[in-house]
Amino acid sequence: MSNTQTNNIYPIFDRMMGREDKETLLKQRSVMVWFTGLSGSGKSTVAIALERELHQRGLLCRILDGDNIRSGINNNLGFSAEDRVENIRRIAEVSKLFIDTGVITIAAFISPNNELREMASSIIGKENFLEIYVNTPIEECERRDVKGLYAKARKGEIKDFTGVSAPFEAPEYPALSLDTSVLSLEESVNKLLELILPKVRV
Repeated sequence: MSNTQTNNIYPIFDRMMGREDKETLLKQRSVMVWFTGLSGSGKSTVAIALERELHQRGLLCRILDGDNIRSGINNNLGFSAEDRVENIRRIAEVSKLFIDTGVITIAAFISPNNELREMASSIIGKENFLEIYVNTPIEECERRDVKGLYAKARKGEIKDFTGVSAPFEAPEYPALSLDTSVLSLEESVNKLLELILPKVRV
């Protein structure tokens, strides 16, 4: 078989498959759902419930949170200002790989300031980035604090704890704001589905 014939049979053989190919295979569009908010605000709880609802609708998702990131890819990072930036940078780079694979990606991190979230958005792509602000009041976050982190922070046992000894900067223009002290889990997830489903369904 000549080279010309081979080229006719495999016209795109030398092209790496891209995001559109993956989205076609999965019959969905990918998007980044980035939850931000104080410790105890309900980020992970809402993210897990959202993943379940999307999964039940036949949509492939991946949750990234402190447990599966800090224990693995970022297990060499501490909580210094530099390490916090690097933590979010790596999360964003990993998220971009998932987005490029057609997977709906859900991140639940405090990511306490606009600069960090802007960096994540720039890496992932602003057109793919949905910033969800879980704006539960600190009093409620502290009341829920099963690990006693707020109490330790107030005693000075934990340094640079967001909301106590380190600032939290509220998002300026979130795609959605959820106060889980007012909204039930079901109500929060329904609001998210209204936002996300039109963007991910083919």
